[in-house]
Amino acid sequence: MPVSINGQTYYRTTEVCQEVGISRTTFFRWLKNGILEEVALRDRRGWRLFTEEDLQRIHAEATRIDVRELS
Repeated sequence: MPVSINGQTYYRTTEVCQEVGISRTTFFRWLKNGILEEVALRDRRGWRLFTEEDLQRIHAEATRIDVRELS
């Protein structure tokens, strides 16, 4: 369930993964490999907090299609 802080809605890692349809393992691999940028916001427990814009950016990456030329 998203959390509201000072009128802004934030999503946690599990919620983002469920929303965009990727596993947590994939999410953390993408972070490690630099496919996704680390977010600057964390709650007092150290859990990442994502904005709606972050969610849209991750969704775009999850649904991106690479076109490769066949020779």
